Amino acid sequence: MNLKKYFKNKRVIVTGHTGFKGAWLTMILHILGAKIMGISLKPNTKPSFFKILNIEKIVKNNFLNINEKNKLEKKIINFKPDYLFHLAAQPLINISYEKPNQTWHTNLIGTINIIEAILKLKKKCICVLVTSDKCYENTEKKSGYIESDRLGGVDPYSASKAAAEIAFRSYYVSFLKNSKHKLATARAGNVIGGGDWNFGRIIPDCVIMASRNKAVNIRNINSSRPWQHVIEIVCGYLNLAISLNKNEKLNGQNFNFGPIKRKIVKVSEILIKIKKTWPKFHWKLSKIKEVKNETNLLVLNCEKSKKKLKWNLKLSFNQTLNLTLEWYKFYYKNKNNTKKMIFFTKNQIKEYLELLS
Repeated sequence: MNLKKYFKNKRVIVTGHTGFKGAWLTMILHILGAKIMGISLKPNTKPSFFKILNIEKIVKNNFLNINEKNKLEKKIINFKPDYLFHLAAQPLINISYEKPNQTWHTNLIGTINIIEAILKLKKKCICVLVTSDKCYENTEKKSGYIESDRLGGVDPYSASKAAAEIAFRSYYVSFLKNSKHKLATARAGNVIGGGDWNFGRIIPDCVIMASRNKAVNIRNINSSRPWQHVIEIVCGYLNLAISLNKNEKLNGQNFNFGPIKRKIVKVSEILIKIKKTWPKFHWKLSKIKEVKNETNLLVLNCEKSKKKLKWNLKLSFNQTLNLTLEWYKFYYKNKNNTKKMIFFTKNQIKEYLELLS
């Protein structure tokens, strides 16, 4: 699929553009020739992928909390977007236990604020609302969750994402179904790639400690997850937006994005692979208490996306991990050279986009 054909010169809003996935999506849209406005809080990690690539220079930048409803609506309505990708969220389970009220407000009320702003747009808007694979009631189902499975979530993060899905369904049936706007939700998780610096995620924790020649504490070595590269997932969101625009029947639906079952990989396997490419890397089992209610297995069934969107992952797990580690290695050698970092990142994106054409 030639993504440039659909996004060149289009007006696109990305919420959460300072975050890991949002920043990658913004950079891809920039390469595709879109006119982008970003709405997000300021970056909250050091280093920051957003700052490393100087993304503020390629968007109409707005540091704004999505819970500021009136300001948010004004920005969206005045920009008149053709597309809107909603990624702004409080994305961490451990933080959701520390700040449950903030997590609920951002992930649920913030999403509702986005939907209500779209309702006030006079021109047609295609919107992809990104939730999470953790929106499902997790019984560690080995065959993988399908989009019609029961929603749930025990921790505040997962529960708030499930609630955002329920709120979307309510707004769609009540207000959006017969409008000119087209919306869908996207569910994915355990995304890796260069530029993620969030504490408590396996790859960032490993590369940061490896760069310091220190052992990383591993909380759950037997945990299994559907690891996938950030470029693949955000291109899946782009694919969904295009398909929404072309196919009326997809309006109001939900889509899983993830690898097939045989690509589910344990944390222990990741550690071994990192060790092979980063010889100084080492780890130890953590004595730190595990995250409350953490599960060992979470798998999505993505047959619907494959059938209705013609979407498939192009990268093997080894390719995914290699791309990720190569980015971090390049960063630690060139972190003070913005031009080199931008060129390297764009090159990873362009090489992937060639696989889609």
